[in-house]
Amino acid sequence: MLSRWIDHTVHLLLALCVVITILTTLVVIVLLGKESILFFQQVPLWDFLLGTRWEPLLEPKSFGVLPLVVGTLKIVFGSIVIALPLGLLIATYLSEFASTRFRSTVKPVLEILAGIPTVVYGYFALTFVTPIIRTLFPDTQIFNAASAAIVVGIMILPMISSLCDDAFQALPGSLREGAYALGATQFEVAVQVILPSAAARVGAAVILALSRAIGETMAVTLAAGATPQISLGFLESIQTMTAYIVQVSLGDIPADGIEYLTCYAVGLLLFIMTLIMNIIGNHFITQTRKLHL
Repeated sequence: MLSRWIDHTVHLLLALCVVITILTTLVVIVLLGKESILFFQQVPLWDFLLGTRWEPLLEPKSFGVLPLVVGTLKIVFGSIVIALPLGLLIATYLSEFASTRFRSTVKPVLEILAGIPTVVYGYFALTFVTPIIRTLFPDTQIFNAASAAIVVGIMILPMISSLCDDAFQALPGSLREGAYALGATQFEVAVQVILPSAAARVGAAVILALSRAIGETMAVTLAAGATPQISLGFLESIQTMTAYIVQVSLGDIPADGIEYLTCYAVGLLLFIMTLIMNIIGNHFITQTRKLHL
């Protein structure tokens, strides 16, 4: 009788957690949608999406969000260029070459990086990474995209390495045994058997890391600056979508003006971008399940 009561209670608690999660998501969507509608009643959608000048706080006002999108994508691209190869190398070594004792020691230490507050990464970029970059490239601005991309790459590195390592470990041992039986070396097994077999899961890990990089706030706010512009260089100041939301949320802007509504429009676009990334990640996971059936 007691065990049935415990099972029933746990079932209700789990169902409550699911309901709370769904309601929270719906509230966020309704809030973003309601305020964004008020914004788009005053600013045409295409002017917002395709405009190349973002100056909602200055006169004459301009609401083209492309500079913020480009700044965000620069951080995402720079961080994934750093984190993906390093993460794959770390995961491959831990899974296929390292001893069990070494792996059990190093992996938790690596995952500690994910627990460091993002504001610390921002100050690390300002006080350590940027001076090094300015030594190599004297024209680098104090706030720049390169240092922000580097620290965000360090932030998402544990996610990629840990998820890829778990993906490699989840593969059946018969794959390795069959490859070794055919005379393959340890390196050939890792590169030509394990990595291709776990490609879908690796893709899902990369998508999750990209979503994390897109939504990063404090590190890029402190390191990248607040200059919305469209450029290909990484040595000048930029502004990301999340950094702009922080700027508007400081309390210096009246809550009843269009300037304040811009943060909801930018937030809605950021939400849609993240949702698309999650859908792509779920697609990779679905493909993985089909391969195992």
